[in-house]
Amino acid sequence: MRKAWRYSPSDRRVRRLPSLAYDSLQPDTSGLATADVVDSFNGAPDRYEWALVAKREMLVPYNSYAVHQKGIPYEDIVGPRTLNPELLRYELHRVWVVDATLRKGFRHPYAKRRFYIDEDSWSILAVDLFDETGELIGLQESHPISYYEVPMFNSTVETLYHLKDGNYFVDGLDNNEPMYDFDVRLSPRDFSPAALRRGGN
Repeated sequence: MRKAWRYSPSDRRVRRLPSLAYDSLQPDTSGLATADVVDSFNGAPDRYEWALVAKREMLVPYNSYAVHQKGIPYEDIVGPRTLNPELLRYELHRVWVVDATLRKGFRHPYAKRRFYIDEDSWSILAVDLFDETGELIGLQESHPISYYEVPMFNSTVETLYHLKDGNYFVDGLDNNEPMYDFDVRLSPRDFSPAALRRGGN
């Protein structure tokens, strides 16, 4: 299992997390996001049975440059129930539909997931989330752009909607942060707990 650490700004300490995989809750998400929803799906696939269902055309998030614009206040992006629809873009694309069904003997809030994977980029653009009764209880969306200087096609912001209580979690907002430095040179030392502490000071 992967090891993970977390830097606490309040006491400027780095602590080892007991677990950050599968259905363990991500820190600082108010219980809204499990570890394996990062980047639409994160971690080992072994607890699910996977099946290729179909290929179809559907409206999916795409070319999301409006929501990526530098300097937009976050309160203009994040609404009470959804992201601001005026900043989102959806296009008709061909996607592969892949189902993941939880294996017997394992527990997870999402007993089944249906992934919609872009035929051109192989990016997961949307995910339907179902509970053990088969009820649709959640929806994930990844809003992608092309980072032409790399080149790379990747999400600029991701959302996880909880349909029963109306809450949602947003990850990746960077409109008021320094842009990624794709030319940075890193070494294994940069991925140590000590480097996490240095970066937080």
